[in-house]
Amino acid sequence: MRIDFYHLTVKPLEQVLPSICEKLLAGGERLLVLAGERQAESIDRQLWTYAPESFLPHGRAGGPRESEQPILVGSEPAAANGARNIALADGEWRDAALAFERVFYFFDGATIDGARAAWKALKDRDGAERHYWKQDENGRWFEGP
Repeated sequence: MRIDFYHLTVKPLEQVLPSICEKLLAGGERLLVLAGERQAESIDRQLWTYAPESFLPHGRAGGPRESEQPILVGSEPAAANGARNIALADGEWRDAALAFERVFYFFDGATIDGARAAWKALKDRDGAERHYWKQDENGRWFEGP
């Protein structure tokens, strides 16, 4: 399983998440996005309006036809849409994410201690392939040490 740690230092999650969603959908993948209720509402709006000419098809966990949604936004790590990818959007690590093939773990300065603890805890975890991504001054991603 691949775990991508995304350190948000320049661009906020609302600007980063849509591009990851686009790439996954282009590859025929599904995604479960985990966030608290207030943040889930913000993500829901952002996925509809992130670009004037486009939107990302998605739904809320517990909502109508959740199993059909390519992107499902919820607060529990249960992928009713059959997603093999999970995005931890609230900066909180959950070991339940390890049941997915790929984890996108987003964190910022306020949640960096939890990210460090997760990074260390996963170091010797069998089958866990960790990657750390950081932003340059323009918000572009590059893989760090």
